[in-house]
Amino acid sequence: MHLDDLQLFVRVAELGTLSAAAREINAPVSQVTRALTRLEAALGARLMHRSTHGLSLTDEGDACLAQARRMLELRDTLHAELAPRLSQARGWVRVGASALMAQAVIAPSLPSLYIHHPDLHIDLSTDDRVVDMAREGIDVALRTGDVHGEHLVARQIGVASRSLYAAPTYLAQHGHPQHPADLARHHLITLSHTPNMNLWPHSDGQPPLLAQGSTRVDQTSVLLSLVLQGVGISRLLDAAARPLVANGSLVPILPGQFASEAIPIYAVMLKERHRLPKVRACVTHWQDWLAAN
Repeated sequence: MHLDDLQLFVRVAELGTLSAAAREINAPVSQVTRALTRLEAALGARLMHRSTHGLSLTDEGDACLAQARRMLELRDTLHAELAPRLSQARGWVRVGASALMAQAVIAPSLPSLYIHHPDLHIDLSTDDRVVDMAREGIDVALRTGDVHGEHLVARQIGVASRSLYAAPTYLAQHGHPQHPADLARHHLITLSHTPNMNLWPHSDGQPPLLAQGSTRVDQTSVLLSLVLQGVGISRLLDAAARPLVANGSLVPILPGQFASEAIPIYAVMLKERHRLPKVRACVTHWQDWLAAN
C-alpha cells in the first residue's frame, strides 16, 4: 500500500469522479484507475462502486477514507517537523582523507567550520588508500588527482602542489644539493604504495627523476615524520610543509628545479548523499578555506 495511492483515493472520494481527480494531477484517467486497483488489491477489499451514475463508497471504502485521512495528516505533520532539520547542516559527517591532507586542510579548517555550523560533527578517517566509500560509510572524501567511479560525484574544491624538502639536521650532516644530479648522493624517502608519486618532474621539461629511495613508507604522514627527523629528502605536499618552513623545521630543496604542478583537490561523494545539507556545507567550507589559504 502506497501513500500516493491513498491520497488519490481520498481526492476521488472528495471530488466524486475519476476524471476530476485525473485533471487535478494532470494525468490520464487510466492512471487513477490503476492506483485505485492497486489500493483495493493491497487491502483485499472493494472500496468504491462504479456505475453510470458515478462513484459511491462501499462500507469498507468509507472506513478506509477515515483512516486514510488520518494517515495523510500524520505524514504532513511528520514532514512539517522534519523539514527544518533536513534543510540545516547538522549531524555527523564521516570524512575520509589521507593523513597529510587531514593535517594540511581539515585540521586547520575545523575551528571555522564549527563556528559557521555549530550543529555539525566530523568523524575523520585517515588513510592514503582509496577506500570503498559505501562500504566504510564515508560521506565525503578529499582526494588529489584523478577520480573515477560511476556511483561517485567529484567536485573540485582547490589545487595542491608538491616540492622537495629536508630538515636542517639532515642538511647539516649531508649538505645542500645544488643540482638535481646531486640527489643521487643523498638519502631519498619514497612511497611504496603509489609509485607514480616517486616520479619527480623537472621544471625544465626533462624526463622526471625516478626517485630511488633508501627508505620507503606507505603513508604520507609517516613520510613527513621521517623528513622532520632528518632521515632524508622527500617530496611533500606544500600545504603541509609551508608552516613547517616558516617555523624553521623544514628547508625547501632545489626550489625552481622541480615542477610544482597544480594538482586538483576533489571532494568526492556518493551520488545519493552529495545533496545532503550537512555534506554540502562541509564541501563549500573547504572550498572557501582552500581559496583563502
